[in-house]
Amino acid sequence: MPVLRNADHPASQATDSVATRYAVAVLASWAAEAVTYPFDLTKTRLQIQSEVATTKHGFKIENHGMIKTAVGIAKQEGVLKLWSGLMPMFQRHAIYSGCRLIFYEQFRNAFKDDNGKVSLGIASLGGLGAGSLAQLIASPTDLVKVQMQAEGRRVLQGKTPRFINCRQAYAVLYSESGLMGFWRGVIPNVQRAALVNMGDLAAYDYSKQFLMYELGMADTTAVHAAAAFSAGFVAAVMGTPADVLKTRLMNQPVGSDGRGTLYRGMIDCLQQSVKNEGILSLYKGFLPLWMRLGPWALINWIAFENIMLAVGGHSF
Repeated sequence: MPVLRNADHPASQATDSVATRYAVAVLASWAAEAVTYPFDLTKTRLQIQSEVATTKHGFKIENHGMIKTAVGIAKQEGVLKLWSGLMPMFQRHAIYSGCRLIFYEQFRNAFKDDNGKVSLGIASLGGLGAGSLAQLIASPTDLVKVQMQAEGRRVLQGKTPRFINCRQAYAVLYSESGLMGFWRGVIPNVQRAALVNMGDLAAYDYSKQFLMYELGMADTTAVHAAAAFSAGFVAAVMGTPADVLKTRLMNQPVGSDGRGTLYRGMIDCLQQSVKNEGILSLYKGFLPLWMRLGPWALINWIAFENIMLAVGGHSF
């Protein structure tokens, strides 16, 4: 019996409630995350390895490519370190992925036409809004993930480790900056999520509609895969600059006042990055980000669509 099914022939009839769709969105994102997470870690290391501002705190400038960075992590820190920070990432998706899907679908339902379609503009606005709100809620977990991903580089450069697990990371960050400190870097983080979701949610939704309504294709795995591929590319192109700024703001040291010591804010981070490293610094980590978002979108959307069909719900 094939695992993948046509939307017209679900495996069984069951609930299609908001709670079910939320839970399935989380499960699908966890599956995608487990497979593609090493690309996210590599991307983060690439974004901070040649960060000129960190030399003020004794960090050495590095200039390695994606493959050398990934291989270096595996050799020097162990293969399992490629999944460092996965637990807060799972925590993030327990909030973020469920919220963004529900927010987007509610928005889409309010503006769809009689055929169930929405325009590209409406889809884009829905993606922007859904991604922004979901990331605003989930931002603390993203901060912990970035800090844990960067910790290995800190240790390799002779710095004293600050924490060894997720629980300790939350405790250390709270002691440094208090509760509001967990929203450090929230502005570029929300902007990144808005742009990524305009690429992921909107591009996936619109591409799927185009293939089905304009080209007459059935709601099958082939359509899901094609729409997911386009969504991953658009998301990477639009989201990388904000992702670089988000990573650097979240990873910077903090002073006794709980504020970052390298950048005054997003604009200052943008100016320093471009001035010190050039405009292309805003696309550091693009390749691993794309190599992550493409397969991530593919696994996430195929998993979501087929789990929903398996429990008798409707596809996205």
